[in-house]
Amino acid sequence: MSVDKFDLEKVHAKFTESLVGEDDVYVDQYLEAFKELYKFFQLMGTVFGFVSSDVKEKVEILEKLRAKENADSFLTIRTMMEYEQESNLLNKKDYVSGSRTLLRLHRGLDFIQEFLRRLGELEGDGKTNGVCQAAYNDTLAQFHPWLIRKGATVAMYALPTRDQLLDKVCLDVANAMKLLPEMLSVTRNVYDRTQGLYTKYDLHGLP
Repeated sequence: MSVDKFDLEKVHAKFTESLVGEDDVYVDQYLEAFKELYKFFQLMGTVFGFVSSDVKEKVEILEKLRAKENADSFLTIRTMMEYEQESNLLNKKDYVSGSRTLLRLHRGLDFIQEFLRRLGELEGDGKTNGVCQAAYNDTLAQFHPWLIRKGATVAMYALPTRDQLLDKVCLDVANAMKLLPEMLSVTRNVYDRTQGLYTKYDLHGLP
């Protein structure tokens, strides 16, 4: 099945739209941006299997929560955390927690933004496997068991040069490189806001 090319401009737009107030994030727009990032993972094939394997599932869980009668409780990341904490849902055995689910996406976002940041610093013919490995080691690796870390490391050896990678995944490479700094800036803002909320509600340790 063919996958549409990755549109970095859409990620930038949706993450920008997701920002609300001084420190909160709209869930719907966050998920729309992540669905575009999922295309990036898919286009990379098995190399990013360690990230993409459950991204789709996590997005769908959160979309279902937004479709329920109490959808307003999941309007933003803050309202979701407050609702689940105040309703004592986080430790309920048969409850699929939105806060726990989002935490997995949040960690994945840390990796992808770090990888894209380092990618943008490469020359066109620069190999991407080293920067991918470094980004992974600094972010997601700490949450993965040894077997997944080993598989991810092996898969990264097959990564091409920067230009070859961008040609494979992007709609417009020149435009993507031009927009990358702005996209990374707003992505960092979204990540930092989400990180701050997990800290505020003491939810980083959700199993």
